[in-house]
Amino acid sequence: MSNTPAFPAASLLGYPRIGRRRELKKAVESFWAGRIDEAALDAAAKEIQLGTARRLVELGLTDAAAVPGTFSYYDQVLDAITHLGAEPARFGALRNAAGELDLNAYFTLARGSAEVQPLEMTKWFDTNYHYLVPEIGPETNFAATSNRIVEQFEYALANGVETRPYLVGPVTFLLLSKASDDAPAGFNPLSRLEDVLPVYAELLSRLAAAGATWIQLDEPALVADQDIPTAELQAAVARSYSVLAADGERPAILVSTPFGALTELLPTLAQAPIEALHIDAFKGALPSPAELALLAGKTVVAGVVDGHNIWRNDLAASAARLDVLKAAGLNVTVSTSTSTQHVPHDAAEEAQLPAELRSWLAFADQKATEVVTLAAYLGDPASSASAIAEATAVIASRAAAAGVKRPEVRARLAALTTADFNRSAYAVREAAQEQALHLPPLPTTTIGSFPQTSEIRSARARANKGAITGEEYSQLMKDEIKRVVELQEELDFDVLVHGEPERNDMVQYFAENLEGFDVTVHGWVQSYGSRCTRPSILWGDVTREKAITVEWAEFAQSLTQKPMKGMLTGPVTILAWSFVRDDQPLGDTANQVALALRDEIADLEAAGIKIIQVDEPALRELLPLRRADQPAYLDWSVNSFRLATAGAGDGTQIHTHLCYSEFGVIIDAIDGLDADVTSIEAARSRMEVVNDLETHGFGRGVGPGVYDIHSPRIPGQAEVTELLGTAVQHVPARQLWVNPDCGLKTRGYAETEESLRNLVAATKEVRAQLV
Repeated sequence: MSNTPAFPAASLLGYPRIGRRRELKKAVESFWAGRIDEAALDAAAKEIQLGTARRLVELGLTDAAAVPGTFSYYDQVLDAITHLGAEPARFGALRNAAGELDLNAYFTLARGSAEVQPLEMTKWFDTNYHYLVPEIGPETNFAATSNRIVEQFEYALANGVETRPYLVGPVTFLLLSKASDDAPAGFNPLSRLEDVLPVYAELLSRLAAAGATWIQLDEPALVADQDIPTAELQAAVARSYSVLAADGERPAILVSTPFGALTELLPTLAQAPIEALHIDAFKGALPSPAELALLAGKTVVAGVVDGHNIWRNDLAASAARLDVLKAAGLNVTVSTSTSTQHVPHDAAEEAQLPAELRSWLAFADQKATEVVTLAAYLGDPASSASAIAEATAVIASRAAAAGVKRPEVRARLAALTTADFNRSAYAVREAAQEQALHLPPLPTTTIGSFPQTSEIRSARARANKGAITGEEYSQLMKDEIKRVVELQEELDFDVLVHGEPERNDMVQYFAENLEGFDVTVHGWVQSYGSRCTRPSILWGDVTREKAITVEWAEFAQSLTQKPMKGMLTGPVTILAWSFVRDDQPLGDTANQVALALRDEIADLEAAGIKIIQVDEPALRELLPLRRADQPAYLDWSVNSFRLATAGAGDGTQIHTHLCYSEFGVIIDAIDGLDADVTSIEAARSRMEVVNDLETHGFGRGVGPGVYDIHSPRIPGQAEVTELLGTAVQHVPARQLWVNPDCGLKTRGYAETEESLRNLVAATKEVRAQLV
């Protein structure tokens, strides 16, 4: 395009969109519950969008298009699906009279209906954010079926802020898609590229007409290894951006590439007729001089501030990276490596944290300030000298702070031997466990948590405020545990759980009881849809001062003759769902957590607990995006789990749980965990995982989930029976367990009881068929 507007000197790739006090979560859930109408939800969404825009301007992002238009009611990939008309045919007629996918259709795709399962959900690259997976086939009728991206831009502009609209880019959109149910075998969604590009072009044209000067097309799939030839991928990228750039009446195009280095696709994008290219210059290595030379004439948006973790930026190191780019003669601006949707809003709000620890942190607002500081450095290095010196001093003080390094922890790690990572042969353990447990075929269990009612949350809040005593709180939790155990007995489950009412979160609960962690009050981060978590801060060497879960497990076991599972969160998941120290290898940190869990397992065994579940739902999440980096990760991640569990006796049955990831990619690693029983998400993906299990020859206990707990749907007995029938066809029945996909914490009791009743009835039906 002619007369390209300047790209802002300082910008972010994205910003948290749930609201500083989770206002969007509350509004969306009120809409779902029928307490507010669409107009009220729209008003709440507009207030959040405008509040974000004004806050970022206040923090220094004052140039036109510096504020990213990354708001979403639920998910950015779902936004793309509804803008492109890519709804699956199995949902029927979702488009309204105007041919649009309105907000009700949008949420139906995300949450399903009584008759139709929602879109599958999986992890967004190496984050704990979940996106909804598009389902594309030859029948997909692409069309511009939503104008929401334009309306959101117009609203901000009318209120004095020109934002930069955002869409998932066309190549990433299709690479993240799966073949639809109606697609022929071997169908590749990328084959529909020529059909989807005109819809992107139409949306760009609409944005230009509305006054947008820039658009951000997000292409993170280009920094990950793909299962298609490089030449085909390069051709798809080149074709996409030649088509989108051809229309002179369009916004200038920024292609963003977070989560790593572009490598072989950098020359392709450098030669594409786009105006700006973002590179992840924090996680990814800087391009070579030859590659930098290819970028002449484009704006290089340097992501030198980490958007994915919460540690204060080493401004001196970032300035040095910017110097390299500037010395290459490039037009350079400053941004984050990724969207800051992966971090909380503002570290200044965490007044309860020790002042020293708080000084080490940079949440989204602090990252915006760092970006502005580094942008000023590019214009005048002297203007940022004091800020750079301060950051350098803080980083040095962090390295020397008490608790960051504990000699006794490091000595214990140094003394580990190969024997500490290995249990007896599975055949020996299996025989011992059969003798100890006497379980029926297709044993039924749940993953761990039961619904966290308003009464439970109220009791926790009152205890935190000192309104009730510790003894009173403990008794309330024991009353809830008794209720959960009695319900499972009445439903006729085989292996019980205590329901975890005392746990605010499966990671935070352990963080609060281990040294080396701190927790936030307002540090909420979106996980998926309206679901938010508060990642803990793992800043120092990890130790366990006393038993954490034993009292609750022992009490629960006293209420029943059936086996009661002890429930722990595994070392990889504790790392993945925390903000983890960045001053030592992750494997070292994982092994420190593993040793604390190993001690907890020993205490649970001593208390008479015969089944112990060590959850690792995040095992796939941290898998590097480049295959060359994956073996090293899988080595330390698998070994940290084995270190945690290898001290257990042969008769102790070790379970683990994994959810919402592409399991076939890491089936060898799952096998390598050497757990006696592995429960895996499978309902939402309609039992896809059993094919991987069969192909691999998985030889230990496995529970592919038959109840999708991330949707309000109640699966009927026939649906569960069908899923179990599929599982039995691919996995020997003697190995199969029956369980939901995940914990039940986010569900209500009425839907949970009905769903679990159907699960048990279906199991008994299939057991009878086996006999």
